[in-house]
Amino acid sequence: MSKSKTIVLIHGNFVNDLTWADWKSRYEQRGYTVYTPANPGHEGTPSDLRANVHPKLAAVGFKDVVDNIAQLIDSLPETPLIIGHSMAGMAVLKLTEMGKGAAAVSIDGAPPKNVFPPFATVKTVLGTFGFFSGKDYFMGSRKWYNHAFFNTLPDSEKEKMFDRYAVPESLKVSRQLVLDAYSNIDFRKPHAPILFVGGGSDHIFPASLTRTIAGKYRDKNSWVDLKVYEGKSHFIAGEPGWEQVADDILDWYEQL
Repeated sequence: MSKSKTIVLIHGNFVNDLTWADWKSRYEQRGYTVYTPANPGHEGTPSDLRANVHPKLAAVGFKDVVDNIAQLIDSLPETPLIIGHSMAGMAVLKLTEMGKGAAAVSIDGAPPKNVFPPFATVKTVLGTFGFFSGKDYFMGSRKWYNHAFFNTLPDSEKEKMFDRYAVPESLKVSRQLVLDAYSNIDFRKPHAPILFVGGGSDHIFPASLTRTIAGKYRDKNSWVDLKVYEGKSHFIAGEPGWEQVADDILDWYEQL
């Protein structure tokens, strides 16, 4: 296949584009043009966003996230490698279904609507839907982030990571993922190569779920790969050792 030299890195829920800063630098050093767009309602620094929630955040749904990335991709001179984490791992699958990627990587990705998650996932993310909240957004506590994102880090590092990356999140994104037919994936449709990356200690989307999603794809002429990193949390793209994960992904892509 003809290799695109453009990469789009898409951040997931509860953080913003700053989580990709190190990946962007690393991939640029390998000769790629790299885009790290903020999802709608996530523009700014995390500390500012926690202090003053973006006025448009509550109106943002999953489709808005996908459309925002699709518009960026359509403006590029070549079809990029698309890499997404968490919610954006599912966004990557949707964009791939739409023919927007030269290849795709879903890192600790959320499941499509037509793949039911395990109870551990439901228990961890239930509050993020805001069904019993009077607010129109979700802001995780330090305790929630420590369990859901940073469970493999020392306590001192958990505090730093929360301060550096944690942001409020739209309830509408999570709700659309589980309630809207738009969030289904046609697993029979031919598609660009997809790599699924899972963290063996992920408390939101465990590696078993990543394996299940990867195993749903049915087109025999389309490429699907899976790599699980034991001991890695949902924060796999930011915890120590992220460099190996980033390099393995690019090596996979370059060897297609």
